[in-house]
Amino acid sequence: MKAEVISIGTELLLGEITDLNAVYLASQLPLLGLDLHFISTVGDNRQRLIETLNHSWQRSDIIITTGGLGPTEDDITREAIADFFREPISIDQSLVKQFRELFSHFNMDMPESNIKQASVIPSCQVIPNPRGTAPGWWVEKDKHVIIAMPGPPGEMQQMWSNVVAPKLQDKYCDAIIFSQTLKTFSLSEAKLGEITKSFLLAKNPTVGIYAKPDGIHLRIAAKASTLEAASQLVASTTNQIRQLVGDYIWGTDTDTLEGIVAKQFNDRELSLSTMEAGTGGILSNCITNIPLSSGFYKYGIVINFNDLGSQFGVNENVIKQYGIVSQETAREMAAAVRRVHETSVGVGLVGVLESDEQGHKMGNIMIGIDNGSHNYAFSANYPGTRMQIKQRAAISALFELRKIML
Repeated sequence: MKAEVISIGTELLLGEITDLNAVYLASQLPLLGLDLHFISTVGDNRQRLIETLNHSWQRSDIIITTGGLGPTEDDITREAIADFFREPISIDQSLVKQFRELFSHFNMDMPESNIKQASVIPSCQVIPNPRGTAPGWWVEKDKHVIIAMPGPPGEMQQMWSNVVAPKLQDKYCDAIIFSQTLKTFSLSEAKLGEITKSFLLAKNPTVGIYAKPDGIHLRIAAKASTLEAASQLVASTTNQIRQLVGDYIWGTDTDTLEGIVAKQFNDRELSLSTMEAGTGGILSNCITNIPLSSGFYKYGIVINFNDLGSQFGVNENVIKQYGIVSQETAREMAAAVRRVHETSVGVGLVGVLESDEQGHKMGNIMIGIDNGSHNYAFSANYPGTRMQIKQRAAISALFELRKIML
């Protein structure tokens, strides 16, 4: 089955918002064994949307639209689909009643414009929306299906997972696809590609390689008649890849480095403090994004690296001898923050976000880790924007912290 996604909204064409829905659906359709051939973006223009639906109808079996189901005049998806099928629109009073009850639950008066969202055509099946007032449409004709879903990603994703994906699986999919993602760090995409070359050429399971902010990911996906058979194929390939890649693999699927580190510290009842110079607190931010962080993360010091000195417990002789941007200074920062704040582990992070007259090169990163028994440091150089360098610095620190914890 050939699938196509149409994202609707002038704000997408103007670059005011990012099309997260198309990205999400592109990741989900292959799991159902459906081939996504096209992604289109159309503004809030009824005639252009009808023209796009005509093109899609000629080349795709399953057409999924997102957006344009709101209550305002520029929400034209329902009207365009009705015109495309030459069917009249009517108001489903049972939906209107649901809307009024929903607004009443929140002690709000329902605007009359919301009645528009209760529009239906004879051939559509209404898809419930538990997170909003925009029901979806499912329309089947002549061995084609058009599925209209709302634009807000939270509403669309829940509608997809609760109703649309299971229905597509039941009606159009004769195979089960199971996948797992292995997440690696400190290997380039090219190097990881060389290591796993034989797997990248395989047909079932397939292995894809993707560059992400937290490293390079490998996605292993297998197709079989049952979930058990598909998962066994994935497990076999995953085990072989693990033997080749080894400790560069730090997690799978929904794992995050900060989540893994938080679990390690909390399970062992250890504490952590950090000192960052020049990175604006990116490491502290990553760690405190995890709900479990309050159990182990005690102190985070964020300073301009030109102000680094004895007031933070750092030996200024080390700075004078080796310079601020050095492994020795990063080690001293880690030891100082651990000692001063009496935590189990200390991390020192220095990041250069712009080149300067002192010879500091943009992208230079120094990371020190001290656990009372061992004190070590390493350096790296990352290309990219200021934000990209900061993110890579934090990820590097978390990756090394995970290793020393192991």
